[in-house]
Amino acid sequence: MLSKSLVIFIGIGVIAGLAFGVYLIDVKNTSQLVYVEGAGISVVTEKFDFKKGEEIKIKIINTGTVPLIFSDASYGLRITGLSGILMYTPTSAQVESELKPNDEIEFSWDQIKNDGDDALEGLYKISAKGFDPAGDKVERSTTVTIWK
Repeated sequence: MLSKSLVIFIGIGVIAGLAFGVYLIDVKNTSQLVYVEGAGISVVTEKFDFKKGEEIKIKIINTGTVPLIFSDASYGLRITGLSGILMYTPTSAQVESELKPNDEIEFSWDQIKNDGDDALEGLYKISAKGFDPAGDKVERSTTVTIWK
């Protein structure tokens, strides 16, 4: 027979773990895709935790009501370490690109840095930067983790 205090502590732990899990799922899933009036951009990945060497699919979505303009065909995509050091940016033509409202563009990153080395385990910031028709900067980012 289990003691009454052990049953109480296990019950509290299960309830607290469930509540914390629901909180994390809610916070993580709603922070990536936010639709706004005016200029808006979102950077979305299919998940937040990736195994080392796994392909990371990245969507850049115009979540506003005005078209966005980008200085090149990479749509302002940059992947940096949390320290801000650039790890990867796709090679692209230097032509102005436009993303209309609700349109999206998809990129994939094979976890190879610009210098040809494999990305190390850790946290990475994926960001996209464009401009609205008035010339104001529109930027959004998300963070992913690469595990062993």
